[in-house]
This record gives sequence, C-alpha cells and structure tokens, in this order.
Amino acid sequence: MIKTHGYAAHSATTTLQPFDYEHREPGPKDVHIGIEFCGICHSDIHQARNEWGNAIYPMVPGHEIVGTVKQVGAEVTKFKVGDRAAIGCMVDSCRTCASCKAGEEQYCDNGAVVWTYNAKDKNGNLTFGGYGESIVADESFVLKVPGNLDPAATAPLLCAGITTYSPLKHWKAGPGKKVGVIGLGGLGHMALKFSHAFGATTVQFTTSVSKVEDAKKLGADEVILTKEPNWHAPHAGTFDFILDCVSAEHDLTPYMALLKRDGTLCTVGIPSTPVAIHAFSVAIGRKTFAGSAIGGIKEKDTAGQVRGSFHAPILCGVVSSFSVRSQRIRLGAYDLQLALWDGDGDGLPPDGATGVYREDGDRMTARLHVEKGIQLG
Repeated sequence: MIKTHGYAAHSATTTLQPFDYEHREPGPKDVHIGIEFCGICHSDIHQARNEWGNAIYPMVPGHEIVGTVKQVGAEVTKFKVGDRAAIGCMVDSCRTCASCKAGEEQYCDNGAVVWTYNAKDKNGNLTFGGYGESIVADESFVLKVPGNLDPAATAPLLCAGITTYSPLKHWKAGPGKKVGVIGLGGLGHMALKFSHAFGATTVQFTTSVSKVEDAKKLGADEVILTKEPNWHAPHAGTFDFILDCVSAEHDLTPYMALLKRDGTLCTVGIPSTPVAIHAFSVAIGRKTFAGSAIGGIKEKDTAGQVRGSFHAPILCGVVSSFSVRSQRIRLGAYDLQLALWDGDGDGLPPDGATGVYREDGDRMTARLHVEKGIQLG
C-alpha cells in the first residue's frame, strides 16, 4: 500500500482535518500520480456537508486533479513517469454496458461508476480524492494534459469544464444558435467560454450589475439582468438552448418562457432541493427541461483541446505551495475567503497570494499544505 496524506471531512459539520491514509499499489494498468493541483468544486461542499445524502466518512474530497506521473504498471501504454496527467470525477465503471461502450461512462447502465472520492471501488475500498498528496487510478480513467495548457487552469476543466462542455455539444451549440447561460460562477464562466468558442450567439443571465463587464470580457454577446419584474418579457421565444449553472434554489419559469418552440433548458447546477417546473411552461411550445452530468472520458480529452482555443483565460486563484495557517477557508453562498501564509513563519503572506475571491464568480485551484483545519461552508 502507498501511504499518503491529505485532508478529510469526518462529519457534515466538522472542518477538514489532516488525515493519513493509503492507496493501493499500482496494478498492471494503474497510474500513480503525485497531485500538484486540485480544483475546489462546489460538489465538494455538497458532499462534505452531506447535502446530497450520500456521504461516506472519512471523506477526502477533490475531483479536479492535475499532477505528475510517479509510477506506472507494467501494462500501461498511455503514460510514462514524469508525464503531466489528470483525473476527473470518476475512476472506473463497468466498461461493458451500452453507455460505457459509447464513451458515456458517467451514465453506466449497471450503476457501476466508481467516483473519484466518496465511493467504494470494486474491492470495497473507499476512494479518496484530490485534497491529498497522491492518487492511483486505472489508466483508462486518467487523462493526458496537453503541453499548451496551464496545469492550474486545467484542473477546473475536469468537473466544471466537462459539465458544461458536454450538454453544449449534445444540444449542438454553434453558429446560428442562441444560447443562454444562467449564472456566472465556476460552471457559468466555463459554459460562457465554451459556447463562445463553438460560435453560438451567447447571452449571460445574471442578477449582478457588477458582473456585466466580466461576462462580456469572457465572451458574452449580450448580458441580461434578471432582478427586475418581467425582465424576461422582451426576450420571450428567442433562445434555442439555455444552460442553468446555478446550484441555489431559483425560479425557472421565466427562463422556460425564453425558449423557442422545441427549445431546451438543461440544468447542471444540481440544487440540493427539488426543482419545480409548471407543466404548461413545458407543454406550450413543446419545450424540454433536461439535465446533464459531467461527461465521458473521450469528451474530457476533447474539452481539453477546445480549452486551448479560448480567447480569455479560465478564472482561477491559485493557492501555491504555502502553508495555510488561517482558521479556515470559507466556501459558502457567496464569498471564498483565503488567508494564506508562507511556510517560513514570518507571519506575512507571500506577494500576490492573499485575497478574497467570489465563490460564485471565480474558480479556485489549490495546492495546499494545511497545518490546521479547513472549514467548508
């Protein structure tokens, strides 16, 4: 077994604490990766707080993992020691069903997806994610990182990126299509970039005046503010596809009115409470309310290639190789507060490495050496 160190949640209400655990020794097709970067995903909050009701503790979160290959099994063909590699939301599936064979492993018909963390593998062992020093996975679920990509900015592609890329491709966002994006957070800013890269007329919906210019810089052709009564009326019946990237509870009725006949509103934000849709908002216009979950391994490879064509960088603040000596990192409804301190004990933060990031606007990528507990939420 490979001994490693990271942070674990031990209940829905406690801070993440330093945690020693073990990974299996690499098998013939396994890749052992030293973790360098891991995105802090909103899913990590849901899981650590048990908001989706499926938490298994102790839990080492993190499924936006980028690192360097340390060791490979004898039958591994895609990787060699020293390669840059990545792992997303899943590390195995049945591989034999129709969905798996179609490259849609996340929809495994046999329900045999093994998630990167908060799951049990085929041997019954608990999986641990990217808030740690290393990880071992089958090469079929490990991705190559193109040399033209910033590894820190690559990490968010592995959940936020693929979660928005997949539905946009499935519903054929592109030239001649009008696409709306609800929310300009970790998911939303990825959706905005992909939709723009695909050539669709892309509209950002937001409640925040402060985000209008940011949305335009990220590729929005238009920004619609959604706070005023009947804000949607002038835009009714004009959208082919709308991607809802908001994880908080919100009213979808106005957005359904924006769709053309046979238009689709797809949710990827996955609120923790049930979503209500009035039947008439779907029936009139033969509209569709749909959902989508991450993407398959082939899609993730392609999404990384498309990422290289973005005209603006992925938003990410990087916690570099400094000890986090703050009382907590708070990932909550609106703000992510980081207090970072260097490891030399002088009590001063490193240049450019401290600040307040909006959790609903920026994406965090972390390389952490934690000495105290981290509070999620």
